[in-house]
Amino acid sequence: MQSVRKVVVLGGGTSGWIAAALLKKVLGPVVDIDLIESDDIGTVGVGEATIPPIRLLNNVLGVNEAEFLRETKATIKLAIKFENWRVPGEGYYHTFGAPGKSLAFCHFHHLWRRAQQLGDTTSLWQYDLNYLCAEAGKFASINSKDPVLELPYAYHFDAGLYARFLRKFSEQMGVVRHEGKVSGVTQHGNGDIQHLVLEDGRVLAGDLFIDCSGFRGLLIQQKLNTGYEDWSHWLPCDRAVAVPSERFEHTLPYTRAIAHSSGWQWRIPLQHRNGNGLVYSSSHYTEQQAAELLLSNLDSKALAEPKFIQFKTGRRRKQWHRNVVSVGLSSGFLEPLESTSIHLIQSGVVRLLQLFPHQGVTEALVNEYNRQSQIEFEQVRDFIILHYHVNERTDSPFWRDVRQMQVPDTLKRKIQLFAENGSLFREQNDLFLESSWLQVMLGQGIVPKDYHPLANSYSEAQLKQMLQTMLAIKRDPLDKLPSHDEFLRRICAA
Repeated sequence: MQSVRKVVVLGGGTSGWIAAALLKKVLGPVVDIDLIESDDIGTVGVGEATIPPIRLLNNVLGVNEAEFLRETKATIKLAIKFENWRVPGEGYYHTFGAPGKSLAFCHFHHLWRRAQQLGDTTSLWQYDLNYLCAEAGKFASINSKDPVLELPYAYHFDAGLYARFLRKFSEQMGVVRHEGKVSGVTQHGNGDIQHLVLEDGRVLAGDLFIDCSGFRGLLIQQKLNTGYEDWSHWLPCDRAVAVPSERFEHTLPYTRAIAHSSGWQWRIPLQHRNGNGLVYSSSHYTEQQAAELLLSNLDSKALAEPKFIQFKTGRRRKQWHRNVVSVGLSSGFLEPLESTSIHLIQSGVVRLLQLFPHQGVTEALVNEYNRQSQIEFEQVRDFIILHYHVNERTDSPFWRDVRQMQVPDTLKRKIQLFAENGSLFREQNDLFLESSWLQVMLGQGIVPKDYHPLANSYSEAQLKQMLQTMLAIKRDPLDKLPSHDEFLRRICAA
């Protein structure tokens, strides 16, 4: 075994620069890091919406939030609004918050469900501060020790600007960037990667290689042939078309995911423009039909020609093989429905740091990394399948097909438990909390038949008073918060 002193990152973009920045920040002088990037190779660049763990990444890197918001043209994200998913004309939110306040052995939604059976018509989301702020278009950090008033948030940002931001940050720490394209790869006798040869003849050696070469998987697949686990029988969308448009007058603090007859459309608000795209099935739409559908459903004027992307949902069978770790699109792809693309980059690098092969790559380290990666990808996969499978749409073969398909047993069990009595159990290390599963289950039309018996420990009068008090507590901060746009103006001017 050879100790790892030199790490070579193949590919820039969001994945390459997150990997380089985080490895260098945490490991410092323990490793030298080179990154190979070509300005001639474009990036997919659709990962403009994130989830709250992105803030942990920025905090570890020591990123100033105001500077980050300015340089990446970022906005705040409190939730995703799903429109037309259960049935056309209906919508619901998946927020980063949680409704009400749970008891020790009984989640809040059981109290709400009992109240419903007693005749209460208040929506569960009315007890969610993230929802209330999203609907009102308001935001500011709330300094309160009361968990009921927590306002978790993430960001929308320009992925290209974020990569540029991290590049500057990384180079200041000592990461060395090499402009160019790889023309050859040499291997040791045991199959490990030894050198990357650039088109101009430069040769870069490394002890560990991070493959951030996108869908091509230049090292992990083209050289090491690790294979791919195809999940398109569960997630049949295999294309996307994206186009930027002019920004709105008022910037929404949430992402919109709008279902169409054979796919869905995203709308992501940034400070300088809006990101738009359509994820669709090529078995149901031609490229021309997809482009026309997207362009006819923009809220503002298009700023460029539509850009098409092909993909296959699934994952590499070995996301770490020999001395190559795949990160980002080279490791697998799950459509951006729940904004997990950048998080999977982040968690892949964090996992590598936790299992970093200081004295050399070993089978135990590789196996554990791959085990954890598989579990994470499968858990995210199940959550995305849930949105498609549980629907009541009858307007197209696409929705009928996904409703009738056989889903993974892990997802089937979750649906059955929740439908019986509202039970939700978070799997170990599941990215999505119980409140996330709750909102999507309810939003897609699964209403529990029963509730936890602890909800009966209150009289009807006590339950009614408790819920009224909770509504008032959740609504109290709204009048004190600035609009989302006012918040952005203030912090970006700081």
